[in-house]
Formats: sequence, structure tokens, C-alpha cells
Amino acid sequence: MKAEYLECGKIINTHGTKGAIKVENRCDAPRVLASLPFVYLKNGVSYVPKKVLSASVFREFVIMELEGVSSLEEAMLLKNRLIFAHRPDLPLEDGAFFLADIEGLPVIDEANGKEYGRLREVINRGASDIYVIDTPAGERMIPAVKEFIKKVDTEKGIFVAPIPGMLED
Repeated sequence: MKAEYLECGKIINTHGTKGAIKVENRCDAPRVLASLPFVYLKNGVSYVPKKVLSASVFREFVIMELEGVSSLEEAMLLKNRLIFAHRPDLPLEDGAFFLADIEGLPVIDEANGKEYGRLREVINRGASDIYVIDTPAGERMIPAVKEFIKKVDTEKGIFVAPIPGMLED
């Protein structure tokens, strides 16, 4: 089952003295985060909506003003909290997918159907994403580029064409 709310940022600091917050972007681009009408704070197992009163991109961050947060003290209480977006509020182009929807999927050899393991996480170190895969031989990494990742099916798995030794000993 696909998550209804997706992590989209982390509040890393306050901004100014009137309750604005500085958010580390975890969307494809800061402009996506800045375009959201609402963000959600997780409270136990529920998600509490906060209307975005204003949002602007500042370098790779987003400066936001949220309804109900009007002082520096209130903003300080939110520092280090994750913020979430409601899935329908996030744009998704045809053929694209959310990273949350592929974590845990099997990683399968496109040529012979062999399952190498499961995708644990996706990290980004600059040029491209890197898929971290838990295999019987331990953790393996594969660059998320078309030479190695042939197809991503959010229901069936991630189909790959690895070079010898990439995913197994």
C-alpha cells in the first residue's frame, strides 16, 4: 500500500523573528516544496495539516510561513521536525515515481530474472542517485543510471543489467 503522506522536507532553522521556518528540501526541486498549499506534521500516527501562508526558494532551501506559527518561539519548537506532503499535492510526470514507492522492492536481473536482493534506500551524492541494495552477500550499491537500471515497476520490482561483481561476489 502506498503511503498517503510523503516526506518532503526537514525544518532546520527559524528565519527572522515572525515565525518563518527554513526547510531543507527533500523534493525533486525546492520549487516543488515551495508550491505546496499545505504541509503536514506527524503527530504519533496522524498527520496535522499546516496551511502554507507563503513560501519562497532561498538557494537550495525553502523559507515558509505556516498558519498558526507566528513567533520565533513557536518556530523554534518545530526545529528538526520532518514535514510531509499529501500525495495528491505532489506533481508526478508520466513514468516517474516517488522514491518511497520503490524502497523495499526486489532488484531483479533483466536478462535472467535472478533476484539479487531488495532496495533498502536511495542516496544522492551529486551526479545521480545511488540505489543501496541488501543482498545475501551484504550491502551493494548501484548507480541509478540507464546503463544499469533498465526498468522500474513500482509493483514488480527494479530491473537491472549489472556488470560482473556489482551485485554479487
